[in-house]
Amino acid sequence: MNKDSNASVKGVASNLAEQLRANIQTYAIVVAMIAIWVFFSAMTEGRYVKPQNFSNLFRQMTVTSFLAIGMVPVIVTGNIDLSVGKLAGFVSVVVAYFQARIWTQVLPDQGLLTTVISVLIGLTTGTLIGMLQGYVIAYLRVPSFIVTLGGMWILNGAILLVTEGKTIPANQPALSVIAQGYLPNYVGWIIATIVVVLLFYNMFGSRRKKHQYGFELAPFYLDLLKTVIFAGLVAGYVYVVNLYNGIQIPVLLLAIAVVAMSYISNNTRFGRYAYAIGGNREAARLSGVNIRNNIFWVFTLMGFLCGVGGVALASYVGYGTIAAGAGYELDAIGSCILGGTSTLGGEGTIFGAIIGSLIMTSLTTGLQILNIQAAWQYLVKGIVLVLAVFADVYFKKRR
Repeated sequence: MNKDSNASVKGVASNLAEQLRANIQTYAIVVAMIAIWVFFSAMTEGRYVKPQNFSNLFRQMTVTSFLAIGMVPVIVTGNIDLSVGKLAGFVSVVVAYFQARIWTQVLPDQGLLTTVISVLIGLTTGTLIGMLQGYVIAYLRVPSFIVTLGGMWILNGAILLVTEGKTIPANQPALSVIAQGYLPNYVGWIIATIVVVLLFYNMFGSRRKKHQYGFELAPFYLDLLKTVIFAGLVAGYVYVVNLYNGIQIPVLLLAIAVVAMSYISNNTRFGRYAYAIGGNREAARLSGVNIRNNIFWVFTLMGFLCGVGGVALASYVGYGTIAAGAGYELDAIGSCILGGTSTLGGEGTIFGAIIGSLIMTSLTTGLQILNIQAAWQYLVKGIVLVLAVFADVYFKKRR
């Protein structure tokens, strides 16, 4: 009996150790994020993790996160997009321009209708510019670095032309709700319950399909442990934000986008082809993958998510400014790399990019609460980014 018990314990320990080794980079960034929260909480005497700051932290990360989840497939295919910050900024300016200078003349007193039209215009603008850049990169074979660098400069000029060097107000109530609104507490708990049920349903469904098609199943307790942890995180998040004002609408929109992007990346031909191209472009070509078409749609998707981020930015800031979107491209790229997206292509996850975005925002927020000078904030974020790239190269060599 003792021998069987010891063997069982050793088996569990072996499985856990194997899971840890296989996902060490992911676990490392989660531990780093927790360490950052603990450090700033201690330095601010607990103010850092109070419900209000916790709620604002997640709201502040949304724009960067929209850009980061779009950047993952871009980097995975071996490309880069330096224009995402200015594209989101340009979309925010366009939305503000229509809200403040067009609809007040054409459709006055139609707040909800004009907001919906402005949002659609913003999404369309981002998508069309993404398509244009994707066409030049994929079909005219101009390197993505050059195309998007030129795009960044062009969009910066376009922002100055639209704004005429002035700030454009975009603080209409209907638009402000998108990035500044909250859901009632009971709605938050309903959403949490639905998510937890779906997590367990997905776990059992996934195990059933793997068994049906003869794939090797992970130990049941490991799948159950992961599901319980995620369910606990969802419930804990809802509990904390409900202590302030409830679930933030932009965070809910981000969660929907994350689920959609995760599905596209993991469960569609488009997503699998993106990883194949980044892993070995020549092998992907010989396997019949239409590389040009795939890269074109990767940048189109990136443009659409820049549109989403730009709408959220206009709603959150309440203005279209000449500096709109400045620096967001670096935060988005840094978030992806921190989250485990390989600079060499072929590897990266949407979930990792969200954790990376949360780390970047956590660092910025914590340093601001401590009144650290902006120069030191840039220095710290730069060091963290370099360390993340070093870790990526190190772990890839080890494997």
